Amino acid sequence: MAEYTIVPVADVPDQAAEVGMDPEHFEIRFLREGLGLRNFSVTFERFGGGWQPPQGHPHRRGHRHTIQEEVYFLVSGRAQGNFDGEVVDIEPWTAVRVAPQTARSFRAAGDEDAVFVTIGAPQAGPDDVEFIPDYWTD
Repeated sequence: MAEYTIVPVADVPDQAAEVGMDPEHFEIRFLREGLGLRNFSVTFERFGGGWQPPQGHPHRRGHRHTIQEEVYFLVSGRAQGNFDGEVVDIEPWTAVRVAPQTARSFRAAGDEDAVFVTIGAPQAGPDDVEFIPDYWTD
């Protein structure tokens, strides 16, 4: 018998508030457990368009990992990525690989929401992440 799992993204709880983000401007759904993944993670992320968080707001933070490598795939909208201080424009249907030690953060660029599917491997859990406050400087 074939082994597979189907999980509608809408059935996975939004964890924005639990990770310290504003649910009105950010959505994050961790699919790893629902899919029963053992070796990597898959995450749905929506960055609200047309909004610039004030200095000190959690949406301005970045993060890096010790061992987890990530690929961010922009499905819709336009975005900007900040990689160790280098800001890059990202167009829809673009994939960005980020090495574990590279600090990174994303935001919508324009009025439309930016929607990403993020894949991380190996799945290292929450102890592998370091948050960087006020990572965006503009």
